[in-house]
Amino acid sequence: MRLKISHTTQYRFSEPVHSGLQQLRMTPLDQANQKIIDWNISVEGGVKQLDFMDHFTNHVDLIALDSMTTQVTISCNGTVEVEDTHGVLGRHTGCTPLWLYRRAADRTAIGPGIRRLARQVEGDRELDQMHHLMALVGEAVTYATGSSEPHWTAEEALAEGKGVCQDHAHIFLACARELKLPARYVSGYLMMDDRTEQEAMHAWAEVHVSDLGWVGFDVSNGISPDARYVRVATGLDYSDAAPVIGTRLGGTDEDLNVEIEVAQQQ
Repeated sequence: MRLKISHTTQYRFSEPVHSGLQQLRMTPLDQANQKIIDWNISVEGGVKQLDFMDHFTNHVDLIALDSMTTQVTISCNGTVEVEDTHGVLGRHTGCTPLWLYRRAADRTAIGPGIRRLARQVEGDRELDQMHHLMALVGEAVTYATGSSEPHWTAEEALAEGKGVCQDHAHIFLACARELKLPARYVSGYLMMDDRTEQEAMHAWAEVHVSDLGWVGFDVSNGISPDARYVRVATGLDYSDAAPVIGTRLGGTDEDLNVEIEVAQQQ
């Protein structure tokens, strides 16, 4: 399946930016199940300084914001061909050792709630256990748009009993790591069945299981990723895979607007 993606992120500031640097993790790469046909990024209100691959093998563009700008617009668009592998990506590659993915990050710190949930996981094989964990997290935390805060940890979202895909992924990761399995956060795009326009990227989790390697689990939809999913960036939690992170001087009272369209190319 070929997916056509358009993604625009716009920042407006009440006061001009004096200086700033932004890291963009918005470029998908060729993977076992996806091939990038074309992909372009343009920036208004900033200048690309360089690009590099980080230690999680994410493509990163470093952008210097224009001095005295009051608006920054980041536009991405491209075409990606995706094959349905039932969420299986295969063996681990890259320079980051597998043991690092067993380590808790800030948003996936393991607390009493996570430990209780992890103890409920059943299954003879690791793959069966992870599918059961996906169902348990979905039952424990109701998906509700706008119900969570960006800084919530897995423990906080679990206690609230509601959240979004980011929260589902963090809780799943924390539980998987409590069970001593390597697990990573994934940000990307999902073609929805009922609409093409979206207001945010999607998030899910991947776990390295015996015999299969990396396998994806999308708690919010209760499935492993199929041909509607495009992987963009990975890490220990959201902060490693966020589409835009950085720092600036000036540029107060930020107003953020995100517009995304994902559709099958005819």
